[in-house]
Amino acid sequence: MKRYLIINADDFGLCHSANEAVMELFEGGWLKSSTIMTPCPGAEEAVAFAAAHPEYAIGVHLTHTNEWKEKFPWGSLTGGASLHTPEGRMWPESEDFEANCDYDEAVAEAKAQIEFCEKRGMKPSHVDSHMGALYGLNGKLLMLPKILALCGKKGYPFRMFSKPLASQCPDEAPQWLFTAACRFSGFFGKIYHVPMPDYLIFPEKIETGETYEQFKYNFIEYLIRVPEGISETYVHPALPTDEMQAITGTWQRRYWEYLVMKDPETHAAFRTHGVQLISYRDLAAMRK
Repeated sequence: MKRYLIINADDFGLCHSANEAVMELFEGGWLKSSTIMTPCPGAEEAVAFAAAHPEYAIGVHLTHTNEWKEKFPWGSLTGGASLHTPEGRMWPESEDFEANCDYDEAVAEAKAQIEFCEKRGMKPSHVDSHMGALYGLNGKLLMLPKILALCGKKGYPFRMFSKPLASQCPDEAPQWLFTAACRFSGFFGKIYHVPMPDYLIFPEKIETGETYEQFKYNFIEYLIRVPEGISETYVHPALPTDEMQAITGTWQRRYWEYLVMKDPETHAAFRTHGVQLISYRDLAAMRK
């Protein structure tokens, strides 16, 4: 088998600084897939770009959490009471969301976010979950099947690992549970006819380093080792603006992720090591 890799730009629509980076990467031919956060301030700009460029694989980054709290607040599209903190923001962490959310309200919000894009002339290429809140790994065990049923009805692929890869097991999770989660997602993916990658490669394991050159080296060395089959990882590209620096302390890593995606050495390394970059539209076609 060949080795295929999807590098998805998460958080498109977060703000203008993220939007500018993602749009430039698409137009330069350096990026093949991205997903939009529809509850966020930059969503309209991102969706308009996606609708105007159906050739790009741009999907929906289902957003049920807000890790920046009052620093950069947003709420849901549907106003479901269980989806919000007492202050009216979305829950900051996935475990908070799962502990408090109602299944029906969570699925209704996911549907509303997808249809936010559809109603504006965008045909999403795929769907994924911000912070993995919809994977059901913190108690809401039926969440993933319900979301996969929605994706199956809509006809969209979903980001979830369907095969266990020992090196990607989170440090806090036992291997047996990680393996079971992979089998669980693969089983329901087949039931609802939802295309998914084989493996999800967590980029949090890539050390940032002290300089961009160190980060680039770590990024390349980590990703040229993906297994045979279809893998996916994700980046959060953004420009180093005052806006971005006010939102998050991780702004420099986000800027470096923007730089590494347009760096010729990155793409040359993938070609040299036989890793073919593909999009989610490619994945959907390959899974038919």
